[in-house]
Amino acid sequence: MIKEVLVVEGKMDVVAIDKAVEADCIITEGFNLKPQALANIAEAYKKRGIIILTDPDAAGERIRTYLTRRFPKAKHAFIPVEDATANDDIGVEQAQPEAIRRALAKVRTLDWEPSHEFSSTDLIVNGLSGSPAAAQRRAQAGALLGIGFANAKTFLKRLNHYGVTRVEFTQALAQLEEENT
Repeated sequence: MIKEVLVVEGKMDVVAIDKAVEADCIITEGFNLKPQALANIAEAYKKRGIIILTDPDAAGERIRTYLTRRFPKAKHAFIPVEDATANDDIGVEQAQPEAIRRALAKVRTLDWEPSHEFSSTDLIVNGLSGSPAAAQRRAQAGALLGIGFANAKTFLKRLNHYGVTRVEFTQALAQLEEENT
């Protein structure tokens, strides 16, 4: 049983999570976020903590951003886009149990005092920005690091805000190179 309460977007996300792990969930119903849902999230946040697990799409990111502002010490789990895509749909509900377990094993906490460990130069030098394959490499690196897919600016922000170390970054890039050869 996961101690924290998972915050997800829909009922079918809960069905997928139940196949993967034992956890309590709160449904946001997309970006509706009705007062009762927010009250339930706030209560869980105070008592047990929450893990935000939204879909890896634009709507899911908007919900994550909104909830992060309201609940700054929330934990975050990211399912890679390729693991959350099936039947021409993207979402937690499309993910296989193993993908959900992998995402939850790499939970990160947002640090409001970001490190300045990484710069845009790190992204460029490592092919994560400014190259034709950059988006794909960011997606792969984000999956390995547990910070999800993002554009270059958001990826850099996540590197510095989610406590990614230089060692983790280097190891992920080495694994990426190994997988792509």
